[in-house]
Amino acid sequence: MARQSHFSPTLFRFLRSLKRHNKREWFLAHKGEYEQAVRQPALQFIADFAPHLQRVAPRFAAIPKPQGGSLFRIYRDTRFSADKKPYKTHVGMYFPHKQAGRDVHAPCYYLHLEPGGCFVGGGLWHPDTPTLRAVRNAIVERPDAWRRVRRAGILEDGDALISAPRGYDAAHPFIDDLKRKDFVGSMPVAESRICGPRLLEEFTEACRRMRPLIEFLTEAVDLPFD
Repeated sequence: MARQSHFSPTLFRFLRSLKRHNKREWFLAHKGEYEQAVRQPALQFIADFAPHLQRVAPRFAAIPKPQGGSLFRIYRDTRFSADKKPYKTHVGMYFPHKQAGRDVHAPCYYLHLEPGGCFVGGGLWHPDTPTLRAVRNAIVERPDAWRRVRRAGILEDGDALISAPRGYDAAHPFIDDLKRKDFVGSMPVAESRICGPRLLEEFTEACRRMRPLIEFLTEAVDLPFD
């Protein structure tokens, strides 16, 4: 039996239209299209991904709840932003460690759907100071494990300190990594693959490729991985 795709090109057409008409009145008039093309397919994908995730990282969760689950809200928080556009023009799904609760800064897997910019991601994004220090200490204490992360070839560049963080050797062989403020990896995905029938398998394999990074970070913050 042929596999059925979770997402269709309609999702990307909706997001492109939303980018052009990012106003509450337009969104309310097209909310049915959002539900049918974006929200419901995303929730179904999350539900279908759950057993696959358990085989890759059983302590991580895929939560197909309309609110408070793996699907990020479409609504932007504009309270402290000069940009007052009310809606995100991408779809984000995150799969966190079960013991992390609602901490979006804990290690997680991530799927990002955006016209011209889809990717699989994972890691720690903007961790707080104690978490950042824990990861830096783990790099110093477990260099062979961190070397395996580097060999995986998925780490992306991000914000970093100009000089060595206080308390760390500026001559350390991984000093560039010790300067990092984020520890994330990503792999681009074409829109055609997102709309293809093998997305579940391909996303699962991408998460498996990210295991060295996610395992290292999870253990660095004193959470179990296996």
